[in-house]
Amino acid sequence: MTTALLHDGTAMLGRHLQRIRHAPAILVMTQTMPIVFLLFFGYVFGSALAMPGADYRAFLVPGMLVATAANGVMTGMFTAAQDSHRGVMDRFRTLPVSRAAVPLGQAVADLVTTAAGLVPLLLVGLAMGWRAEGGAPEAVGAFGLLLLFRFAATWVGILLGLASRSEEAAGQLASATFMLPLLSNAYIPTSGFPSWVRVIAEWNPISAVATAVRELFGNAPVPDGASWPVAHPVAGSLAWCAVLLALCVPLTVRRYATGGR
Repeated sequence: MTTALLHDGTAMLGRHLQRIRHAPAILVMTQTMPIVFLLFFGYVFGSALAMPGADYRAFLVPGMLVATAANGVMTGMFTAAQDSHRGVMDRFRTLPVSRAAVPLGQAVADLVTTAAGLVPLLLVGLAMGWRAEGGAPEAVGAFGLLLLFRFAATWVGILLGLASRSEEAAGQLASATFMLPLLSNAYIPTSGFPSWVRVIAEWNPISAVATAVRELFGNAPVPDGASWPVAHPVAGSLAWCAVLLALCVPLTVRRYATGGR
């Protein structure tokens, strides 16, 4: 069973990579938009905050990396909905293919393109003055945590895409996920939020991952008086990823296998 999953998953991975290759406009848009937002927030919003520009950009770059990882919900949802409502999933169900291989191939293909896409974002951050102040092992750990969170977010998106009623509905819901990083500490510290909003923001998985990445890169200390996931960011991030994967992977495979019935 494991051999079949690996073989079929590799085939599905190749299909999605070929799909990305033949739709370069989508790849360019998804890779350039985070850079545009980084420049916009770094040089426009940064001047309006109490934090000095250089300090804000050091705070912002890890948050933008995490916001980009969280966009896996949007891309996973849209791609899965497109395949589902255009009959591609139905054709796959008629083939002797492992049921887990189809969503797994999509998730791994997204992970590969994300790993490549984070590189130019990091280079732009370096050009803006951001630096990884921690050691090399911590930086590798931060990059690995970003990819793990992207992987988990993509499974959430695939599940929602398979559950959507139409491509249009999935597209509208995917666009709404843009709000998720805004209700977190990805772009600004939560210390200035009203108390009840701060609690909600700090229990947003994005906040835990952003704090963990900042800590691993040596860019900002853990804030005082934060909720548990932010007060223990690495453990909180790993816990959030484990919960999302434990819930979404079996539900996604079941949803695909049954066609939503």
